[in-house]
Amino acid sequence: MRLVVDLNRCQGYAQCAFLAPDVFAMHGEESLVYNPRAEEEQRERLARAVAACPVQAITADGLDGVAGGASDAAH
Repeated sequence: MRLVVDLNRCQGYAQCAFLAPDVFAMHGEESLVYNPRAEEEQRERLARAVAACPVQAITADGLDGVAGGASDAAH
């Protein structure tokens, strides 16, 4: 699964790091680091993290059909 975070849009709210800590982490107070190639077993947590981003800075390929996933968040 491929993730992309628009780091110019990211405001450091850290909702993603809270919901998917194996994929996202805060480095310092404002800098996000993440694994762009997340493991398949992280699918549900990633869907929640994408949906929870208040500025919609995260996109993920392959989350269609997951409850709370990126496609659900857009509607």
